[in-house]
Formats: sequence, C-alpha cells, structure tokens
Amino acid sequence: MIAIIDYGAGNVCSLKFALERLGVKSELTSDPKMINSCEKVIFPGQGSAGKAMEKLKKTGLDLLIPFLKQPVLGICLGMQLLCDKTEEGGVNGLGIISGDVLRFSNNVKVPQMGWNNIYNLSTPLFNNINEGDFMYLVHSFYVPLIDETIGQSNYNGLYSVAIKKNNFYGVQFHPEKSSKSGSQILKNFLTI
Repeated sequence: MIAIIDYGAGNVCSLKFALERLGVKSELTSDPKMINSCEKVIFPGQGSAGKAMEKLKKTGLDLLIPFLKQPVLGICLGMQLLCDKTEEGGVNGLGIISGDVLRFSNNVKVPQMGWNNIYNLSTPLFNNINEGDFMYLVHSFYVPLIDETIGQSNYNGLYSVAIKKNNFYGVQFHPEKSSKSGSQILKNFLTI
C-alpha cells in the first residue's frame, strides 16, 4: 500500500489514477499511523507554500515527514517543501534537504508551464528514462543546483528538476501527467 499524504494541497486524483494503472493501491491519508506503516509514501502538492506549511503544522505532519524511514517521493510543491526555505512568502520548509527555493526571474514567463527536457539523471529513480526526455511542469519557484541534485532542467538557466537525500526523493515535474516517461518514474519509485 502506498500512502499519499493528504494535507489539502492540490488535486491528487490523477496521481491515484496513475498508480492504479500500475496496479498499485494507494490511500490518501493524514493519519500518522497509516503513513508510518505504508511501504512507500508520496508527498504531492501544488499551490501556495505558506498555506501548505500551515496545513502540515496544523495536522502535525510537519513533525512526522522528516522522520519517515521508507522511500518518500515529493512531487512539485512537495519537493520544494523538503528544502530549508522558499522565497514564496519567506516560508520555512521541512529542512530535510539543505537549500532554498528561489523564484524564477522576471526575464521569463512565470509560471513555467508545459513540457521541458530533463538531463544529467542519476539514481534508480531514472532507470529506463532517456537523457532529454520530456516531463510536464507547472511552477514559479525552483531549487537551484545543489549537492542533492539528481536531475536537471533548463529554464532561464539550469535548476534541479529532481533531488535526493537518503530515503527522500523529490521531482519538480508531475510524473502522473508526464505520459510514459512519468509512468516509468513512478514504477521506478515503487521498486526502490
């Protein structure tokens, strides 16, 4: 069973359907016991970092997530909240991965919305994914290149499209909306 952390940050229906297509059962939950007992955890998110962190604190999930021992996959805002801090409202994240989340410059259209290539891929999360494959992204903030970067993309400069520290993985793109390559990444996560 896969736990999808429920903290009211975004529509998770497409994620549940993507997992169902892979033959995997998932449960949308904010119950700490259930989250702790699941084999894998997905930490999704879209929307405002400030509101998301408020909801995590209100439910106590901000204290639970950093201590999870099983593989955890942060998606989009979920990835950004794994970091120390975000420029989006000057909000502190969960501090699992050292680094700040920055806003794209005014030189480019914000949010970045649509398909973009991913490169410099490492770790089993990207097994059977080709350099330059396209993923679907919607974001105004990004994680710069850091020691924990395991995948890069380019939008007005290189940035981290995927990060990893210990059992925590994060992807800026939406694998559940990224066609066959995104489905392969979910499949890879399930085998980690």
